[in-house]
Amino acid sequence: MSFLRNYLNQIKPNFEEGGKLHAFRSVFDGFETFLYVPNTTAKSGASIHDAIDSKRIMSMVVIALMPALLFGMYNVGYQNYLAAGQEGSFLDMFIYGALAVVPKILVSYIVGLGIEFAWAQWKNEEIQEGYLVSGIIIPMILPVGCPLWVIVLAVAFAVIFGKEIFGGTGMNIFNVALLARAFLFFSYPTKMSGDTVWVSTESILGFGNTLPDGFTCATPLGLMATGNAPTASLMDSFIGLIPGSIGETSVIAIAIGAIILLWTGIASWKTMFSVFAGGALLGYIFQATGQSTVEWYHQFAIGGFCFGAVFMATDPVTSARTETGKYIYGFIIGALAVIIRQMNPGFPEGMMLAILFGNMMAPTIDYFVVQRNINKRLNRVKK
Repeated sequence: MSFLRNYLNQIKPNFEEGGKLHAFRSVFDGFETFLYVPNTTAKSGASIHDAIDSKRIMSMVVIALMPALLFGMYNVGYQNYLAAGQEGSFLDMFIYGALAVVPKILVSYIVGLGIEFAWAQWKNEEIQEGYLVSGIIIPMILPVGCPLWVIVLAVAFAVIFGKEIFGGTGMNIFNVALLARAFLFFSYPTKMSGDTVWVSTESILGFGNTLPDGFTCATPLGLMATGNAPTASLMDSFIGLIPGSIGETSVIAIAIGAIILLWTGIASWKTMFSVFAGGALLGYIFQATGQSTVEWYHQFAIGGFCFGAVFMATDPVTSARTETGKYIYGFIIGALAVIIRQMNPGFPEGMMLAILFGNMMAPTIDYFVVQRNINKRLNRVKK
């Protein structure tokens, strides 16, 4: 790889001040720092120097997302073949799912990174790396039937109004991927919910099956919202062989990602644990009082509960940052997600709204935690 480093060093002067390609300095810097760790450090102010930078953190999160994404591709194919009553090999199902999902990922990255690059050039700033994760999460939390043009609108809205106007990566209040989903849920509800968006219904390049017009398939959460018990078994829900958003169905695949995030120290186990604790408590209460048609632990295996707890509630930018605050923040999200699921049939997937509410409350939670610590110390001094 030394030839690549030498080539970058050779062309770099063209992008520096006075170079003929200076207008594209941000673009060059973005590619260079993505390929190689910068050899510069902060020269002033209080800084923490570490062996890993934010681009590497984002790359590790993308790696942790791979098991859920790859399984999601297979499940897209599996659901198509199952709906058609046809048998197919693992490879056929996976290829079909990949053909259905990869275009959504490409559109998400092309639009999102295009806006990031244009914004950086306009502001004459470095290209920020936060969209590396958001760009892959957005397609994963959408139904496979979501059209590409809708994804374009959602990505543009989320990046511009959910991130850039706040100052870019690290300054946004709300999770960018969830803002994209919320934008679609409220602006184009027929593309995000109902019984017609969860199974891909067309053959792609000779793979898969074309299903009849008007084909419908309800998700476990959709059935629960109508007062019915999910037809899928707990084992199928745990494995992920159920209709749902592309990357949210398999608890096993998400658990592998959770292990990677916890092992590398990128995600907080306190936040993750508290989300499940809050969901378990409220799920048990609803089950014990006869208001829920599913066991409390089955709540984790359906919808986006596990995916949200592992990959979005733990977002270090939008979550609580104090150690005590992480417990409170996570518990609120888990509890509120189950409450929304059970009490409001119009919003069968409560995880999205719960995390966005948690994002909004995170600064307040941290404020009161810090103030409590200050008051305790002041009281000790007075004594």
